[in-house]
Amino acid sequence: MKQKISFVLNGSPAVLETDPARRVLDILREDLGLTGTKEGCGEGECGACSVIVDGIVKLSCLMTAAQLEGKEIITIEGIASGGGLHPHPVQQSFIEYGAVQCGFCIPGMVISAVNFLEGNPAPTRADIREALSGNFCRCTGYQKIVDAVEGAAKKMRGGGQDG
Repeated sequence: MKQKISFVLNGSPAVLETDPARRVLDILREDLGLTGTKEGCGEGECGACSVIVDGIVKLSCLMTAAQLEGKEIITIEGIASGGGLHPHPVQQSFIEYGAVQCGFCIPGMVISAVNFLEGNPAPTRADIREALSGNFCRCTGYQKIVDAVEGAAKKMRGGGQDG
């Protein structure tokens, strides 16, 4: 049985008709073509499928379509500005600090970092590590990722970059 679901996706109104029990991750990737959101574990353990829902990071592999109704969702595709032409400072910082290796976990990391920095513009390194603790990367020791988030925080506060 399909249900009509209305929500805001990356700043634009969206309406779809789907099974209300379908995973949001599948809807984003298969129905809406937003493949930046990744499926790592499918069990809510890795953070690769993170999206922002009404200002809170959520795991799209654990959300159902019915939970989208009336919500505002931001995916990795909605983080950049100018139709994707201008990377968010967090995305730019990940590039500058060499924090991207295979890239699989990066969309979830960026989503978590962007959301975190909106609420904590001057974090300590310990704050950053805690904020990213739900996101797993199998390629790094997280040093460059923490450096990148710290650098992005400085940029966003107008302090430039020191690395």
